[in-house]
Amino acid sequence: MEKTAFRIGMVGVGRMGANMARRLKEQGHTVVSVHDIDPEKSRSLAAELGCSAAETPAETAKEADTVMTAVTDDAAMRDIFSESEQGSLLQFGEGRLFINCATLSPGIHVEIEQRARKRGAQTLEACMASSIPQAREGTLYLMCGGEQHVFERARPLLESLGRSIRYVGKAGEAAKVKALVNMVMNINTAPLAEGLGLGAALGLDLTLLREVFSQTGAASRVLETDGADMQKRDHECYFSAEHAAKDSGIALQLAEDQGLRLPLAKATDAQYRRLVDIGKGGLDKSAVSELTFQGRI
Repeated sequence: MEKTAFRIGMVGVGRMGANMARRLKEQGHTVVSVHDIDPEKSRSLAAELGCSAAETPAETAKEADTVMTAVTDDAAMRDIFSESEQGSLLQFGEGRLFINCATLSPGIHVEIEQRARKRGAQTLEACMASSIPQAREGTLYLMCGGEQHVFERARPLLESLGRSIRYVGKAGEAAKVKALVNMVMNINTAPLAEGLGLGAALGLDLTLLREVFSQTGAASRVLETDGADMQKRDHECYFSAEHAAKDSGIALQLAEDQGLRLPLAKATDAQYRRLVDIGKGGLDKSAVSELTFQGRI
């Protein structure tokens, strides 16, 4: 069966968005335009991919049938889907499919779906539970929310990006699941940093300690991805401390809305916000260890 090819615009070409665009072009799709709030990022990627660097979000949609977005937060999302300003994606919304990949509050996905529908467009949230290498390799884990028939429309494109594609439910539902994924991941990361920090203070061999952790109840996926980086102080960014703070905040707001107290999530959120406050929010989430190892801060 012949593979469906899409004409794609990409809004938000940071590390994740840029690697998704590279992957999609390699898979036979046409990337027609890219846009970022940082024009240099747009120009650099456009030159690499042989497409245009759009000055506004609207320009990415003009020649595309599908626009993927990977922006930082709810405010940025409302901005690119503005109902009133020229340059918004909705300016050329008619018939378009918008696939929104950032970790945002669930309510924003519902709001954007409603805005798009008024302009004859469709939206799907495709929340990513993976990182930069997976975006480049096409092995993302994608959790999708929106109308079922929109999910089916998007599936051939999503299959170029993901090894596992899950339909979760209506708009906002995938964002709820993603918020909980990141909340638990962040909670796992912070105590790992404390365990290794205490181990270092006690004079233990941290390589040995990590091996013992991996074979006992202290094992975790985060131990595999972040343990060595914490030990070596290698905090090259794959998932930033700033994003960890943002995502923890989304989960805490959901908990508050339900009348729940989540003390571990709250303590973890405080650690990541402290990293942001001291100017280290751009480091990887593993940098939470900088707060627990003696003599680092």
